[in-house]
Amino acid sequence: MTNSSTIRATVCSGFAIAVALFVSIGSAIFAVADDVSLDNVIAPAANTSDEPIAAEFSMERAAHFLDSASLTWQKERKCFTCHTNYAYLYARPMISADTGAHQTVRAFAEELVNQRWPESGPRWDAEVVATAAALAFNDSATTAKLHPTTKTALDRMWTLQKEDGGWSWLKCEWPPMESDDHYGVTLAAIAAGVAPDKYSETDAAKKGLEGIRRYLKANPAPTLHHEAMVLWASRYVDGLLTDEERQQTVSRLISIQKPDGGWALATLGTWERGDDKQQDLEHSDGYGTGFIIYVLRQAQVEQTEPSIQRGISWLKANQRESGRWYTRSLFRDNHHFISHAGSAMAVMALSSCGVTDVGAIRNGNSSQTVSQTSSPK
Repeated sequence: MTNSSTIRATVCSGFAIAVALFVSIGSAIFAVADDVSLDNVIAPAANTSDEPIAAEFSMERAAHFLDSASLTWQKERKCFTCHTNYAYLYARPMISADTGAHQTVRAFAEELVNQRWPESGPRWDAEVVATAAALAFNDSATTAKLHPTTKTALDRMWTLQKEDGGWSWLKCEWPPMESDDHYGVTLAAIAAGVAPDKYSETDAAKKGLEGIRRYLKANPAPTLHHEAMVLWASRYVDGLLTDEERQQTVSRLISIQKPDGGWALATLGTWERGDDKQQDLEHSDGYGTGFIIYVLRQAQVEQTEPSIQRGISWLKANQRESGRWYTRSLFRDNHHFISHAGSAMAVMALSSCGVTDVGAIRNGNSSQTVSQTSSPK
């Protein structure tokens, strides 16, 4: 049994995020996204608020960042994290799933379920829920068929559900993902609901979803972030929100949009920091903006709505040179790993509004862009 400090350093870092970036050769020509592999991946610079804004938006550079982040974490840490690999499996297919990097990360997740769990078991209950959700979402976004490994993870998820309908989650004081049980419940609802082949209609899922409904009725969302998670889950699972509750959450999310068109993650809760500093409630960031736009789109808010259009404009204008979108950590000013999840959410938001400029390559002041349109996922 490990002590609490070891859990803080290992468990939470294990569910944190890491790296990504580009190869600069001569005149700053960037390697294309599908060139990244475990053999050649290069870790990027740290997440910092002073990284320059990119000269122009490029989804390809975002893909390269996400590829590098996930492969670096996989290569160096040999584990999955909420903020990196799991988020990657949600976001990467929205650009393209037909890359070596995506296939490598997907295979690593399947290996976790098929080899490590039978041999030594999951590290935590949260790992089972997070893995099941990431695989189910990935299945839905790629083959639209339930993979046998995904079903194994989903079925195992229900065996860990508690009597109150919830799960024992990681509580590392690293919000919004790793600080309370409520987040895990909504993630499980999304996992069951998004899974292809009518998985939610299986006996195990129906029983488990009843438990989730019971939990959410007895335990209201503690933050606006988690209200948004329930709103997202209600896209797939009925009985979580009434129409009135759904519209109230949509209105609350839109009401906190910043004058510049973005949203700030810190305004989605009342989290206390671990470094005795104040939360940044004023500046828009990648996670806040990407997450809220994506959730609003899942709630059937039209992409032509002014709030959505302003948010998309903010994302296009605030990508950093590395391809990421910066988000300050809600807990401590050190690694700001939430920037990696924020970058994934930014890609999901852009894709949900039909923005995919795969093919954009920057070389000095020149660029070439091939625009495509994607349907909301």
